[in-house]
Amino acid sequence: MTSLLSKLYFDTVLGHKMIQPFAKWYEYLRFGLIPDKVKMKREFVKNLGYEPDFENPKTLNEKIQWLKLNDRTPLHTQCADKYAVRAYVKERIGEEYLVPLAFETQNVRDITPENLPDYPFIIKTNHDSSGGIIVKDKNAVNWIQVQNTLDKNRTVNYYYRFKEWQYKNIETRVIVEKLLQDSDGNIPMDYKMYFFNGKLKFTQVDMGRFDGERGRNLYSKKWKPLKFIIKRPNGKPIQKPERYKDMVKLGEKLSKPFCFVRVDFYCFDGKIYFGELTFHPSSGHCKFNPKKYDKKLGKKLKLHVAKV
Repeated sequence: MTSLLSKLYFDTVLGHKMIQPFAKWYEYLRFGLIPDKVKMKREFVKNLGYEPDFENPKTLNEKIQWLKLNDRTPLHTQCADKYAVRAYVKERIGEEYLVPLAFETQNVRDITPENLPDYPFIIKTNHDSSGGIIVKDKNAVNWIQVQNTLDKNRTVNYYYRFKEWQYKNIETRVIVEKLLQDSDGNIPMDYKMYFFNGKLKFTQVDMGRFDGERGRNLYSKKWKPLKFIIKRPNGKPIQKPERYKDMVKLGEKLSKPFCFVRVDFYCFDGKIYFGELTFHPSSGHCKFNPKKYDKKLGKKLKLHVAKV
């Protein structure tokens, strides 16, 4: 997109309305017409360098591809939806673990200062797999740019791009949540807990997402450093969260219906907050080092479809 088109697309309402229909069709024509297995194999080889076995998977990444193809239920769609999953969390573990919701809408033009709180918040689309837009001072924001960016994000469909079926039929909307900050005003790190057949196998802690030196630590259920890395090198050692045992129990309840799921939590100042459920981390393209741990972890996962 040229700089002029980019400026029209992101900085003006009229220009965005004119270009957005083409962006939606481009998304579908580029990604949506490719058969699932063809697209999945292509992405797998590009990212991991070996051909996946969809029929007799052995590595963890291959088994995630099997789940993408075979484990498709309405519950997956609900839990991949950052808005609809709130009802699932409330039913399973209680609404006290939900991040306070400030606003939600299906119309991006509703995202205006008068509809938003005066405290810091984060704006997300409910079907996106990445972070959101952090706002600490709503009077210092270009709201046309924010609205247009959110509308652009709504065109992305991770079923088309990576054949993650749970995203295919999500009814997109925008949600605004209170920005989590600890007593020092810092954004807390999140704990990404990997559950195999309802049991915690390891936890991933990403550091420096918003500031500082980036790193990724992996810990066993007993909070011992693991002997492999996934994509990123280790960072500084992290102490076990103060309510770690509670997080494990809550994660077991949320993961119970599923063969494999990553459950994300925040834990700080004595409180636990639910982050999200992720069924196919990195879309099943996790780069293990040493590579043998891809197969070692694959042996620990017993494949089945969701018990719903």
